Amino acid sequence: MIRYKKYQNKNEKNVTTFNKWYARAVCEETVDIAALAEHMSTHNTPFSTGAIHGMLKDMVNCIKELLMDGKNVKIDDLGIFSVGIRSKGAVTPEDFSTQGNIIGVRLRARATGNLSSASLKLTAKLREYTEYSNGEVTPGGGGGDSESPDEI
Repeated sequence: MIRYKKYQNKNEKNVTTFNKWYARAVCEETVDIAALAEHMSTHNTPFSTGAIHGMLKDMVNCIKELLMDGKNVKIDDLGIFSVGIRSKGAVTPEDFSTQGNIIGVRLRARATGNLSSASLKLTAKLREYTEYSNGEVTPGGGGGDSESPDEI
């Protein structure tokens, strides 16, 4: 279940969105590789948590290595990982330098296959994490079931 909170846009720079209400996804927990390995070991696999953990760590290292070699890495039904570059413009090609114009390098991920945005829209179940009342958001106590959930 994907939980969300309502929020009001207070950015006055865009008059078409100012003061309108939007949804923002709520993350209740971040699962690290060790916890992912533990979770995966409960899914009818002959592999131990330790073996899965080792494979996942090796996978992460290999993905980094391939990205640094200029390759994209596609994990079916999850995403395509690639590297992006942020740079500022130069007037001429001769004026461009790595140190002067490249601002940063980023990891990019695009959903693919069964995890594509279109697929998620069709299968995701949504529920409001906290209820909004009288201009204030009250805590939802960890995103448990509410009496009248907004499910889509």
